[in-house]
Amino acid sequence: MVRLVYLGTPEAAVDPLRALVAAGHDIALVVSRPDKRRGRGSALVPSPVKAAAMELGLPVTDVLEDVLGAGAELGVVVAYGRIIPAAVLDRIPMVNLHFSRLPRWRGAAPVERAILAGDAKTAVCLMAVDVDLDTGAIYAEEDTAIDENESVDELKRRLVGIGCRLLEDHLADGLAGLPTPRAQAGEPTYAEKIRSEELQLHWEMAAAHLRRVVSLGRAWTTFRGKRLRVLRADRGTPAGGEPTVSEGDSPGALTGELVTAGEGTRLRLITVQPEGKQPMAVADWLRGVRPEVGERLGS
Repeated sequence: MVRLVYLGTPEAAVDPLRALVAAGHDIALVVSRPDKRRGRGSALVPSPVKAAAMELGLPVTDVLEDVLGAGAELGVVVAYGRIIPAAVLDRIPMVNLHFSRLPRWRGAAPVERAILAGDAKTAVCLMAVDVDLDTGAIYAEEDTAIDENESVDELKRRLVGIGCRLLEDHLADGLAGLPTPRAQAGEPTYAEKIRSEELQLHWEMAAAHLRRVVSLGRAWTTFRGKRLRVLRADRGTPAGGEPTVSEGDSPGALTGELVTAGEGTRLRLITVQPEGKQPMAVADWLRGVRPEVGERLGS
């Protein structure tokens, strides 16, 4: 087994840390982002990775340069959220789990961008860390299909499981046991963070695109001047059969659980969250608001 340092921050980086510990690796140090103030009392809250490290009894820091004194032979990076400078990489080599095919979707939000773009598949890459953003050579890669009805959280859980397996399969002997890396080939695309305005449902878009936006988890529209979050939706048909869009329907027109979208399509709402309320089934929401004929979402 190998003496490692581990760098990670969000929930997606917790299971890989646990997998390395379970495999018997010596985790000399965990590095995570500084605690953040959250809640009404503005209490400092540790990142999910820091909380897991403390639970496992592992030493943890938010100072990246502390890895240089940890006596580790290799660093493992999973969604750490910071570029690692050459001065550190020159002293300790690192590998990274990246949740996309490369060079497609380098950057901060690769899973979200793959879904939003309608990609049929994605991948997990075990790659070398270098000073540029996600440009390192690839040691191992495993593809997986993206299910049309899969939420971003569901896809992330699957990718994390694949990533844990890649770490278990390839890190038993440290750097010496890794396959010969291959350089990335092809035109890169960059996965910028999802902006709030990208999560607004524009009803002139086709239902297929709108469903992808909903799958990101924070989609929203408006109804009677208030924000309405759409938590689950699909392009499925209602109980009465195949939905049709009449000539007079305008984008956003609400007919039961169906909303008129672009290109002659409709989106079926499943779970919504009105402003200031808890998530609810769309049938319960409709019983409460009793939409009038011709009422629209997005207005």
